[in-house]
Amino acid sequence: MRILLIGSGGREHALAWKIAQSPKCGKLYAAPGSDGMARIAEPVNIKADDIDGLLEFARTKKIDLTVVGPEAPLVAGIADLFRDKGLRIFGPTKECARLEGSKAFSKELMKRLGVPTADFKIFDKHSEALKYLESRGVPVVIKADGLAAGKGVMVCKSMDEAVAALQAIMIDRSFGNSGDKVIIEDCLNGEEASIIVVSDGKNVVPLASSQDHKRAFDGDKGPNTGGMGAYSPGPVVTVAVARDIMERVIDPVIRGMSAEGKPYTGALYAGIMMTDKGPYVLEFNVRFGDPETQAILPRMKSDLVELMERSCDGALGGYSLEWDPRPCVSVVVASGGYPGNFIKGMEINGLDRASGMRDVVVFHAGTRSGRRDVDAQGLFVTSGGRVLNVTALGGDYRAAINNCYEAVRLINFDKMHYRTDIAYRAIKG
Repeated sequence: MRILLIGSGGREHALAWKIAQSPKCGKLYAAPGSDGMARIAEPVNIKADDIDGLLEFARTKKIDLTVVGPEAPLVAGIADLFRDKGLRIFGPTKECARLEGSKAFSKELMKRLGVPTADFKIFDKHSEALKYLESRGVPVVIKADGLAAGKGVMVCKSMDEAVAALQAIMIDRSFGNSGDKVIIEDCLNGEEASIIVVSDGKNVVPLASSQDHKRAFDGDKGPNTGGMGAYSPGPVVTVAVARDIMERVIDPVIRGMSAEGKPYTGALYAGIMMTDKGPYVLEFNVRFGDPETQAILPRMKSDLVELMERSCDGALGGYSLEWDPRPCVSVVVASGGYPGNFIKGMEINGLDRASGMRDVVVFHAGTRSGRRDVDAQGLFVTSGGRVLNVTALGGDYRAAINNCYEAVRLINFDKMHYRTDIAYRAIKG
C-alpha cells in the first residue's frame, strides 16, 4: 500500500513509526513530515492545511490510504473532499469534526444525548459573559469555542483570573476567531483520563487507556500546555470504569451522531474527569491524542493499518486489539519557556544514546536537522516548544518511569525543560 500521513509532530512520528511496522505498508509519505521521521516516512513539502495540494498529491501518487494526524484539516473538511474524489481517508467528516472544532456544538450535543458533562452557558458577547460570571462566581472553566492548539481552556479559581480569561479570549482575541464564543462551565474535581476509540460509524474499538499531564511544571502546577507527558494504561480506568465510559459516553455519541445522519468514522478522543458521580466528559477531540498516542502505540501489538482500513471500510464489527501488558511512559522534553516564548535552534545531544536503550523510542515533536550535510540520524536542533517525546516500556509502572527518565537524562540541549513527575499517579500510595 501507498500511505500518506498528514502532520509533522510527535504524534505523527509515533503514527509513522507504527504504520511502517505494518506488512501492508509499502511506501509511506508524510506531509509535511519532519527531519526526525525522515528515515521511515518520505517528507512531502505540503502543509497540513493545504487540502487542495494534499488532494493533488494523493491522486498523482495513487495513495491507497491517507491518515490525518492534526485536527485542523479535519475541521476544514479534508475527509469530505477526499471521499468525494474516491480516495480512502482515515478521519471524520467536517460535520463530525465540529465535536472538536466547536466546543459549543460539542456541549450542546452532549446535553441533547444525555452524556454526562459539566453544566455550562454559551456566550457570544463579552458584556453578557462578564455579567453572568459576576453573578455566578468562581471557580469556573472558561473555554474558547474554536481550535486553540490545546491552550484555549482556562481553569479560573479567582474572579481576577476569570475576568482576565474573558478579556484574553473575547477582547484581546488571543485565539482569533476561535474566541467568537466562549463556554463558561462548572469546574469538575477528580482524576483525568484519556479514552481513544476508533469507529467505523456503527462499531467501536477502544484503544488502551492513558492519562496525560497538561500543566507545565511538577505537581500539576503552572500554565496549561499541549501536554507534558503521558502514560498507558491509566490505572484509574479499571475494567468496570472502561465499561461505564463506553456505555455512558462513547456509545451514545456514536449512535446519536449516526441517528442524526452524521456517522462518525476515525479516531475519537474523550477527555474524561472521574468524579464522585462517575465519568464526566471534559472535551472531545476528533483525532489521536498528543502526547497520549506516543504512550499508547508502543503497547499495541495489532496492525494499526488494518485497524484504520477497517474503520474506513465499515468493518470493525467483532474486531479487537492485542496489547503488550507492560505499561508505557512518555515524557515531553520541551524548550525552556514553553508554553510561552522560547528560543529555537539549540543543538540536541545524546539522541543516539537514548534511542539505543532497550524498550525506549524517541519521537521527534519539534526538531530539524542542524546541518544539510547530515542525514536524519545526524545532528538535530530544536524547532518547537515541545521538542521530543522520550518513551519507554517497563515491567511495571515504576520500571517504565525509571527507564524513561534514564533515557531523558542522556539528552541535553540549552534551556531544556521537562517534568520529573510524569506518571506519579500510577505509583502514588
